[in-house]
Amino acid sequence: MHAPDGFIDAPVSIAAGAVAVAGVGLALRGATRELDDRTAPLAGLTAAFVFAAQMLNFPVASGTSGHLLGGALAAILVGPWTGVLCVAVVLLLQALLFADGGLTALGVNVITMSLVTVAVAYPLFRALVRVLPKTRAAAAGASFAAALVSVPASAVAFTALYALGGTTDVSIGTVAGAMVGVHVLIGIGEALITAATVSSVLAVRPDLVHGARELRRRPELRTRAAGASGADRAEPSQA
Repeated sequence: MHAPDGFIDAPVSIAAGAVAVAGVGLALRGATRELDDRTAPLAGLTAAFVFAAQMLNFPVASGTSGHLLGGALAAILVGPWTGVLCVAVVLLLQALLFADGGLTALGVNVITMSLVTVAVAYPLFRALVRVLPKTRAAAAGASFAAALVSVPASAVAFTALYALGGTTDVSIGTVAGAMVGVHVLIGIGEALITAATVSSVLAVRPDLVHGARELRRRPELRTRAAGASGADRAEPSQA
């Protein structure tokens, strides 16, 4: 999915860079409402996980491989604004340190792999969580669906940018067929990883999953004997 330098012409790359800067700027403002002392460390861990996962490719078909995009996972775990920032930072570091995606194409890559994946996955996840049973399995299923849809959506966005400024002789129909077809398969891998990760976090710390706030455990009332009088004392617990 990482677009290299020169694959999209200069005018479209510049325009994409401007859109990406505006999107990241909005995300910086929005993230201030999502992050606090408890969730900020999780955002760092999420970005690190996406960075590592994007470096690992899994086979798809006919010699093609794919990797996690991470937008759906990041948005569900830490919120949509922070999710955009996590993936954008990962893409910047990959371009600078590993030449994974061109610097002149960074705006294109931020749009396709950060802005579009989050914009598609998070609203879909929240809509499904609202209508499905409030269980961990249902939330995992919703995260699977959101991640699955977000990947081909990213491929469609790239195809649109290629239609505007592609520099190769490959026809737009060929690009569209190859991108969407392969990324539907990649989306299945993305969906499995996302669902497994979200389900695992929900199992131990549901309070840390931003997108599944409905599943947070309600405080329970426990009683225990207090002192020699033997009188019971009630206290709230998060257990």
